[in-house]
Amino acid sequence: MTPRDQIETLRARMGEAIIGQKDVIDRLLIGLLANGNLLVEGLPGLAKTRAIKAMAKNLACDFSRIQFTPDLLPSDVTGTEVYTQTTGEFRFDPGPLFANIVLADEINRAPAKVQAALLEAMEERQVTVAGTTHALPPLFMVMATQNPVEQEGTYPLPEAQMDRFLMHVTITWPSVEDEVEVIRLVRAEEVAAQGGDGTARPEPVAQEAVFAARAEIGQIAVAPGMERYMADLVNATRHPAPYGEDLKRWIEIGASPRASLALDRCGRVHAWLSGRDYVDPEDIRAIAPDVLRHRLALSYEAQGEGIAPDAVTAELLRQVALP
Repeated sequence: MTPRDQIETLRARMGEAIIGQKDVIDRLLIGLLANGNLLVEGLPGLAKTRAIKAMAKNLACDFSRIQFTPDLLPSDVTGTEVYTQTTGEFRFDPGPLFANIVLADEINRAPAKVQAALLEAMEERQVTVAGTTHALPPLFMVMATQNPVEQEGTYPLPEAQMDRFLMHVTITWPSVEDEVEVIRLVRAEEVAAQGGDGTARPEPVAQEAVFAARAEIGQIAVAPGMERYMADLVNATRHPAPYGEDLKRWIEIGASPRASLALDRCGRVHAWLSGRDYVDPEDIRAIAPDVLRHRLALSYEAQGEGIAPDAVTAELLRQVALP
């Protein structure tokens, strides 16, 4: 099987476990293939954790889940030095961060010190403990979840850490038809768990398929006009006045250069998943909301008017000229 066939197999298997969330599955795959970290946000019960587990289950990888709580310590995430009495030496005991796919569940429930422990791992792909640097696996991805409405006892993520997430993915309510399918799916899984159907679990997709796909994505052509379009979109968030009074009123602080890099990486993956060897404007427009959603600081006026980041992004896409 080609890398594309194997990634399509992974996508299909995830679709069997997650009903009515095709866009979410695509965004998880984009994050995996773009070698980035994702922030997944949605109300309770919308299958945030299930979606991430579905990817890890169908990919040959080590999966680790960290339940973030207010009493969590940085060493609980990264690991710590342990004294061995028999040898009289200290050895490093790796924490749950040392896995291929790390689920940081309800990340905003941990204090800033614990959240900061993720910064080096997410950006540098390494952890430093007691002055010694420990490299993380070649395939490494942090997928963090948070609840957008329950704010009591939570710690908002600092802007520096938000910017390190490649995309901010939101999950919405399923349709009535999809919810009926969810009921049937969970019922069938309960029967299978009791040994009622005898279905064998298929072989997971190998990690080599991900690395091979990334190599192909690196060859996707990006025309100079498309590079300028991505830069213009991000620049418009920093200097919105020429693009209309509304954007000038709404945007307090624009996106960093990481936004341009994320548009490029995600745009190439989106083109590859669409079966093309070049990036066109629709690739950028498709992933722009997920890339910019968490990177725009809106003004008090915009917040008072109930303007959401997605509405700001939609206006940006209307105002910035296509190449």
